[in-house]
Formats: sequence, C-alpha cells, structure tokens
Amino acid sequence: MSEQLRLMAVHAHPDDESSKGAATMARYVKEGVDVLVVTCTGGERGSVLNPKMDRPEVLENITEIRAKEMDRAREILGVRQEWLGFVDSGLPEGWLPDSGVELPEDCFYLVPLEQAAAPLVKSIREQRPHVVLTYDEDGGYPHPDHIKTHEITMEAVKAAADPTRYPELGEAWQVDKLYYHMSFGRQRVMALHEAMLAAGLESPYAAWLDERDWSRDKGTRVTTKVECAEFFPTRDDALRAHATQVDPDGFWFAIPQEIQQNVWPTEDYELVESTVETAKPEDDLFAGLR
Repeated sequence: MSEQLRLMAVHAHPDDESSKGAATMARYVKEGVDVLVVTCTGGERGSVLNPKMDRPEVLENITEIRAKEMDRAREILGVRQEWLGFVDSGLPEGWLPDSGVELPEDCFYLVPLEQAAAPLVKSIREQRPHVVLTYDEDGGYPHPDHIKTHEITMEAVKAAADPTRYPELGEAWQVDKLYYHMSFGRQRVMALHEAMLAAGLESPYAAWLDERDWSRDKGTRVTTKVECAEFFPTRDDALRAHATQVDPDGFWFAIPQEIQQNVWPTEDYELVESTVETAKPEDDLFAGLR
C-alpha cells in the first residue's frame, strides 16, 4: 500500500487517549502514519482527580480547562483530534448497565445508538482510516461513556461501509482492521509487580493482585503487541498534560519508566475484525496492509 496509512482512535473523554495506546500513536506518528483521535465527550462531568488542581475555579471551568489539556496532549503526541460533541455521562456510585442507577437526561450514554453513531460514521467516511482502535464490550471498565464508545464504534464501522446507510454522510468507507485496547492483563500486572519488588520498591499493584477478580482476565485475548517503549516518555508527558485528571505523583507514574521499558515494552491489543490476511500474533496494527 503506497498511500499514507491512517489510524483512528475513538475515545470517551479527553485524557483517555493518553492513558490508552498513547505510545503506540506516538510511534506511528513518527513513522509517518496519519493519526486521528476522536473524543466522544468533553469530560464535563469528570471529577478533578489531581488534589493539586482541586480548587473551586477549576471545577467551575472544567469543560474549558479539559479542552485546553486535550489540546496540549494532542501537541505532545503529534496527533490530530476532533470532538464528537456529546455530553459526559458522569459515573454515579453503583452504576452498571443493569443497575437502575439513573444518568443525566442529556448524557452521551442515553443518546439512541443510530443518532450517537452518526457523527462517527461521518468522520470515518471523511478520514478513511485503515485501522480503528476502541474499547472492548465492557468499555475496558464499566463506565457508561466507555461502553457507549464501544457501541457507537462497532455500529459506525459497520454502517460507514454500507452505502445504503447514512447516505447523506458521504461516500462509504470500509475500515480494514478494528482493534480493542488490552491494557491490564494479569500477566502484565504481575510482571511489573515482581520487577518492582525485585528492585526493592513498593509495587502499586499489590492490592490489585490480591483483591481484583481475575476470573475474567482478558490478557489471553491479546493478538497484537506493538513495541513502543521508546515512546513511554511521550505518553507520560501527554498524561501529565491532563493535569485535572492525573496526579503527577500518583498511581500512573509509580513504576519507573526503565522498569516498564525493560519488563513490558509493548502496548497490547485484540484484533477483532480484519478484511486483510494477517498472521497472529502480530507486532504491528498495520500488519497485512503495508
């Protein structure tokens, strides 16, 4: 394929692009791939998770501040970015898809699927990505906006390829490969945990390993490991740009980069759909397309 390769990563909130697949995107940008982040909501109902930023004037202007943080992260990663314009659903205590816990009426999660998928169909047809990245069927974790992001991505990829659907939104485009992020399999968590202990350091994963239900571990679903350790510093800089969401002295930065680069130098994915022949395991999201 001689034309420029194109990657689209569909995320729920500003900051998700920096905590999931950021080093992969930075690697592909350096290789000359056109990378677009599509952000479904503005993060309007997100909490301020960095105690240093937990001030009244920040909470009052959270939408504007998070947009500026996204702009800075975009610059650091070297990607393009667009907003779909939906309103953050928040995460009420105890919410699960069948919990009966109510969500705000104007929120992304409650927008009917066909309506919610439409702007993403338009974007796919305009941008013509060869590869699309999104979350798995439970959103990676059960946040309403992450689950909805999964649902609209699956719907939009299918609909974008069908000229009879949304004909007013442009010429049909078939995405070649669709992947899910697979970030926190038990094998990876255990490897990092053991490396921290071996280095005489406290592991941030000790409680996770003891308390988390690993019966539904998704690590076995990984098909594709993208080597991107060189870009972990870029990823961390992009994360720090989301200052309302990420404590620079907190969990995300508890494991020294050198340990991460040595122990687990990849970001991992599950290939879910492909129109091209490819052999698993893969080491490249564009395997079969180059």
